[in-house]
Amino acid sequence: MPPLNAPGIVNGLASAWLFARGRAEGLLLIPPGMDSARHSFTAALLCLPLFIALRLIAWWMQAPPPAGVMVALAGELVGYVLGWVAFALASRMLAEQAGRAAQWPQFIAAWNWSNIVQYLLLVLLLVPPALGLPAWVGNALGLAAVGYAVWLEWFVARTALGVQSMTAVMFVVLDLALGLFIGGVTGRISGN
Repeated sequence: MPPLNAPGIVNGLASAWLFARGRAEGLLLIPPGMDSARHSFTAALLCLPLFIALRLIAWWMQAPPPAGVMVALAGELVGYVLGWVAFALASRMLAEQAGRAAQWPQFIAAWNWSNIVQYLLLVLLLVPPALGLPAWVGNALGLAAVGYAVWLEWFVARTALGVQSMTAVMFVVLDLALGLFIGGVTGRISGN
């Protein structure tokens, strides 16, 4: 893997911010090619502290928290890594079937960087309960966040791959299906 560089990370974050606002020019900040795809997995490292915080807060809010937090966290971390890798591999095959193999490296880079927006959104959703707002406010915000995340994934797939809406939906469905499967396996491993 080529060495990481600050401009690449800054461009990835700027790209994610543009995509998050529905601006297709975010793709212009991600050079085509496998180096961009490789570098974009830096997003997984940037999201990791947010992921750990989310898991620990979720367990803290449970009554009672899961037995063996370190074992549970290890299982969750395995699932975290699998989620990033499994989608990359499966989406590459789907891109090939859609005749978009050449666009896949730029797509996976855009997808990975956009995950940062989704993790930040999940962390922000912890604010309403912390402020003591009614549960329905948190539930409504959670539903809106899920809808937004699905839209963002669809928008990135449609833009980066240059595919029709329904083909972009297939990438979102792939991500959701893998997430549910990995989440189920991880839940069993971590005791949730």
